[in-house]
Amino acid sequence: MQQIISFLYKNKFIILFLLLEGIAIFFTIQSHTYHKSKFVSSANFLSGAIYNRINNLKEFYLLKKENTRLSEENSQLKNILNLKDKSVPQINEKRIDTINFNQKYQYTAAKVINNDFRKNNNYLTINKGSSSSIHSDLGVINSKGIVGITKSVSNNYATVLSILNVNSRINVKLLNNNYFGSLSWNNKDYNTVQLLDLPIQAFVKIGDTIVTGGMSTIFPIGIPVGKIKDFKTKNNNYEIINITLFNDMSNIGFVEVINNFDKKEIKNLEEKTSNE
Repeated sequence: MQQIISFLYKNKFIILFLLLEGIAIFFTIQSHTYHKSKFVSSANFLSGAIYNRINNLKEFYLLKKENTRLSEENSQLKNILNLKDKSVPQINEKRIDTINFNQKYQYTAAKVINNDFRKNNNYLTINKGSSSSIHSDLGVINSKGIVGITKSVSNNYATVLSILNVNSRINVKLLNNNYFGSLSWNNKDYNTVQLLDLPIQAFVKIGDTIVTGGMSTIFPIGIPVGKIKDFKTKNNNYEIINITLFNDMSNIGFVEVINNFDKKEIKNLEEKTSNE
């Protein structure tokens, strides 16, 4: 307390000058419209800048939560658009009853928490598992295209066989016709995969779009894959067709897991037919 009193006593003239200066500025602003408007404008600018900075900080810290919300909302919208009976009214957006509404595909949002892309056999790990109705052999996509197929599943997590895995084989087709092939990876470039088993009758050119073929029960038809980068022919066959992926497989965040509700029925029918 003694130090404060000593400080005030030593600087009494400076403090008095500042006090009188403040009073003078106050009366000047109050008695002159121009000065008052300039002061208000400056105060608004300063407070606006502060509020904008605070809002930017809030948005930064809430970005993770917002991304999760948007990913889940996107999955819900896909579920609604995927209903077979488009005339059904009053659909609950939070949860779709797949029995009552005869839905073929269900989309579940998940986040990638680990991603390998430089090995021979690459896998991703997502933060959804059996507790979220995830099981093996489900297609995994994001907004840019295919990512892989679920492999092993625990209660809260699942691993995904990446399309950048030498053991991966996915049915694909040319967008502009019905010629099908298999998508593979030669472990050379994580941005480029290969299209195999495409018949020579399929006329291809650089820039053609490749999508999922829908010939399996894992991916619906038409999911984006990539574009033809280059190709070579040999002995009247395609020796190699390189596909530049739409996805940057080194940077996968949120994904969607696709569950085909007709898968079991189709598999049972095919097994019954093969055993006859």
